[in-house]
Amino acid sequence: MNEMSDLERLLALEEIKLLKARRDRAVDTKDWDTYLSLHAPDHESKNDGFPHWKSAEEMITNVRQLLGPEKISVHHSHTPEISFLSPTKATGIWAMEDNIFWKQGEEDHWLRGFGFYHETYDKRDGKWLFTSRQLKRTHVVVSPGGISNAAKVEHESE
Repeated sequence: MNEMSDLERLLALEEIKLLKARRDRAVDTKDWDTYLSLHAPDHESKNDGFPHWKSAEEMITNVRQLLGPEKISVHHSHTPEISFLSPTKATGIWAMEDNIFWKQGEEDHWLRGFGFYHETYDKRDGKWLFTSRQLKRTHVVVSPGGISNAAKVEHESE
């Protein structure tokens, strides 16, 4: 892409990688204010098993409810493939793994998911933000006896 110098492109790549790192930390620590600040207000999430969430507020409200105070999540995002459509628009695909832990009565249960996040980003007011996300899973393992509605978290554990 000729609209960005090599240095501008490298800086933008690093900014998007930091955005993703902050997102994973914010969701796992349930820092919902930080999480919201990383997403454009018009952010959209489209994931199997869930309605199309058409705003950052709607997405975060649902993720907070799905994870609740009782679930622990651990996200890993790696090997990004980031492409620039313009100096202010980019797409990314990240390999991911997440682990979600919860109790059913006295029993410990878990979900381990693998797949890819497909995302878009816009640079607005000098800051990169998420504008869309879709999780495409390739493999999910749930503990024996894990209640299936707990497994729904794996589709949109943002």
